[in-house]
Amino acid sequence: MPTEDTPSPLTKAERRDDAVSDVLTFGEAMALFMAQTTGGLATVEHFQKAAAGAELNVAIGLSRLGLRVDYVSAIGRDSFGAYLRETLLHEGIDTRFLREDPSRSTGLMLKTRTDDGSDPQIEYHRRGSAASAMSPSDITWAAFPSRHLHLTGIALALSPQTRELSLMLVQQARAAGASISFDPNLRPQLWKSTTEMVKTINQVASLCDVVLPGIEEARLLTGQNSLEAMAEFYLQSGARQVAIKLGGSGAYCKEDDGSSAGTTVAPFPVKVVDTVGAGDGFAVGVISGLLEKLPLQEAAMRGNFIASKVIQFHGDSTGLPNRAALLSLA
Repeated sequence: MPTEDTPSPLTKAERRDDAVSDVLTFGEAMALFMAQTTGGLATVEHFQKAAAGAELNVAIGLSRLGLRVDYVSAIGRDSFGAYLRETLLHEGIDTRFLREDPSRSTGLMLKTRTDDGSDPQIEYHRRGSAASAMSPSDITWAAFPSRHLHLTGIALALSPQTRELSLMLVQQARAAGASISFDPNLRPQLWKSTTEMVKTINQVASLCDVVLPGIEEARLLTGQNSLEAMAEFYLQSGARQVAIKLGGSGAYCKEDDGSSAGTTVAPFPVKVVDTVGAGDGFAVGVISGLLEKLPLQEAAMRGNFIASKVIQFHGDSTGLPNRAALLSLA
């Protein structure tokens, strides 16, 4: 039975009249503590606080480009939650679907510092978090409130409840005619088995318009080795467009447009400082580009450009550019 402290679902009356946003995304916002010196997490003594979460990074990037973004998540009634709410507001992200759960904590992650472009060590403290308890009953609306939905495989893996909510969002978006992008963002440690992960991720990908896997993710999920075969796997299952992230080699794009050829989009070579967040930056470019009616190849080029900005900074979202910065790509 609900109590005074029980989070209540949002109702139509709580939303503004002009409630349709450009993009809605759902995931777990976490407080990030970035090591300020190199070395293992057990030995580092000084950290810098920031915001983190794959979907949150995408929301921040899209908002900086001038899109109206809704973010669906839950935070604890704690200092980390308050910090994340203020971060969202500062970035211009709508918090109408951000719920506060008084009985659970906000997720937390730690990250080592790398200065040579190698992948940092990351440690998560998210078990039993407020976001992991999100379920379809937390949100009610009469119609899907956005023209585009972006989801990742992380939200599918957090808990059975968040998986159910993710599927509900996909179903409502499809029914409303909204476009859907999906980044598998594999986190094997959150799944019971690789078999369950692959099956669930591929089922959701088949319901989405745009699929954005990394090359190693695509190889595992599809069982294929060639880029064309990986892309065809998703196009044959129901997706309309596929953009496979190739790291320092750029991206491979293919779409269900009657053409048999895919296209490799070149990267923007830069000095790599920290690779975390690069895939989210790529998603920002692709999503914003497609919403602006750019061809997939041009949207992927924008994605590569934004990813190249992200990897020059230690913060997951520090390098995400504003609209003016895209002029250098024109």
